[in-house]
Amino acid sequence: MSDQVTEASRRIVTEFSRRVAAGDPSAFDDLVAQDFVNHAAGPQGRNGWRATFDHLRHDLGDFTTEEHRLLADGDEVAVHLTIRGRHVASTMPLLIGVPITGAEVEWTFLHRFRIKDGRIAEHWACRDDVGLLRQLGAWPPT
Repeated sequence: MSDQVTEASRRIVTEFSRRVAAGDPSAFDDLVAQDFVNHAAGPQGRNGWRATFDHLRHDLGDFTTEEHRLLADGDEVAVHLTIRGRHVASTMPLLIGVPITGAEVEWTFLHRFRIKDGRIAEHWACRDDVGLLRQLGAWPPT
């Protein structure tokens, strides 16, 4: 694919990440396709993905993201990033039953996106859930 397609795909994912980390709810309507497919666990569709980020913001407060590496090739983009926040609630499915610690935590992700017509059309993810749970004293399970 052309360098223009690659650069446009890179910009869309970078803008989405920046806006979501800033708490901008319009990022989903502006940058995620209406028929979005989430191949990762969790709620499906654009509104389901929005709900996932709502839980994340609720449980980890005003989190920040650090992008370690972004690779783009045509309409596909891969991102390695870390989310940092404070554990202030346990409402997302992974954290249900975990006592609130107030601890500063880091959660590492690998994301893969496919862009179509200027929007994120598909998403895959690999998360270091065990690493997050260890920081909260919830791993290994008792």
